[in-house]
Amino acid sequence: MSVQPLSTRVTVGTGPVSEAELVAVARFGAGVELTAEAQQAIATTRGVVEALAGDVEPHYGISTGFGALAMKHIPLERRALLQQSLIRSHAAGSGPEVEREVVRALMLLRLSTLATGRTGVRPQTAATLAGMLDAGITPIVREYGSLGCSGDLAPLAHVALALIGEGTVHDPDGVERPAAEALAAAGLEPVQLAEKEGLALINGTDGMLGQLLLACTDLDLLLRTADLTAAMSVEAMLGTSAVFAADLQALRPQPGQAVAAGNMRLLLAGSPIVASHAGPDCVYVQDAYSMRCAPQVAGAARDTLAHARMVAGYELRAAVDNPVVTPDGRVESNGNFHGAPVAYVLDFLAIPAADVASISERRTDRMLDATRSRGLPPFLADDPGVDSGHMIAQYTQAALVSELKRLAVPASVDSIPSSAMQEDHVSMGWSAARKLRRSVDALTRVLAIELLTAARALDLRAPLQPGPATGAVVRALREHVAGPGPDRYLAPEIEAAVQFVASGHAVRAAESALDAPLA
Repeated sequence: MSVQPLSTRVTVGTGPVSEAELVAVARFGAGVELTAEAQQAIATTRGVVEALAGDVEPHYGISTGFGALAMKHIPLERRALLQQSLIRSHAAGSGPEVEREVVRALMLLRLSTLATGRTGVRPQTAATLAGMLDAGITPIVREYGSLGCSGDLAPLAHVALALIGEGTVHDPDGVERPAAEALAAAGLEPVQLAEKEGLALINGTDGMLGQLLLACTDLDLLLRTADLTAAMSVEAMLGTSAVFAADLQALRPQPGQAVAAGNMRLLLAGSPIVASHAGPDCVYVQDAYSMRCAPQVAGAARDTLAHARMVAGYELRAAVDNPVVTPDGRVESNGNFHGAPVAYVLDFLAIPAADVASISERRTDRMLDATRSRGLPPFLADDPGVDSGHMIAQYTQAALVSELKRLAVPASVDSIPSSAMQEDHVSMGWSAARKLRRSVDALTRVLAIELLTAARALDLRAPLQPGPATGAVVRALREHVAGPGPDRYLAPEIEAAVQFVASGHAVRAAESALDAPLA
């Protein structure tokens, strides 16, 4: 999914980064730098940890083992090895590589937490992590390994492993290289971990939060796209725009619904097709739910997205670590690394993603059925019988919708104990995040197929013409996909439509013909 980058550089201070800043760094490779304020906060808190390092009393993560081994006291001369061993043993991920944007997102969010001055790392450790991001060095992180408690341990450990000069990374050109070699090429020295630093680098919800923020950005675009594809389908099937009137929508004051209906009114305004059957002699009494209720479904999805963004905003302002150094200098154990708040909304978003796709597929199916499409040829085929038109494109949609329904089953209701029952309840937030990424991709493809089908149907309504906004979208799509005709190899056309949607080109084409952007 692509959006426009915010800037080429993001400054990380003691306060939170924004969703837009995260997307700029994660997706578009913007550089990062720590503020002087953050460097001072890190240095101040490090002094607290160093004062405790020589204490005869045990302090978790400084002079003890971890998890179920927390009661094991570690002698002073072995504490640096303790931190190294922690990273090596926890870098235990398996499976396919995680996407570069996800790794950069979790790196930025861990850096943001370090910058709060609540974790006790040394300034040079935070500076090296910032340097890796700035240089475009991306540690290789594997898909499986995080239970979402204590945070995303395995994914973050793979990042920390690269920070100490071990493991493998992708360099700025995407070439896989040993971490030490890539660091040297960027002029960076591997970190020699000191007391508590290993824990501070891996005890966070950064992986699941990063994926939540990327998904929020993508879903924001896709919900505007859903309003667009719904409007195109309503127009193509000779539906009415009267049901989207502001006074009717106001009778049910759901905020997202009002936004979606407002978009559809804009998109259908001035449509000659809609005007052609708007008179009192129109034989169509009312449209099917998939047309008439489009704002209700897309609106509810918007409200769910707003809730998810609220939770993400709280999490961006958090300093998640265990133990944590409080502003008054105490070092305290806590449970803030538990991923439940993020896991719940990751799961929640998968539900509207599935439902928005489901209603989209129903509109597509209706356009292809000659008994319900109000005059369109069967399957929009050029020569029905000889040609199949978009028959199997709808099969692809149906397969995607079925997959989306499975992906909507929550991960966060599961828990599997670990660490000899010390970590006896986990969030599975990372798993929720991974399936939400698949949901976002599937929704993109479903909407792209509806857009491709609706554009063909609008062309087949000639000589009637679509409205200014929907017509602009059809013309922009035709730069990549030809109009109606005999059957062609369809898969490349679907992929072109997917890119047309994912890049934001479809929404921008509509907005180019409107007096206002889609909300």
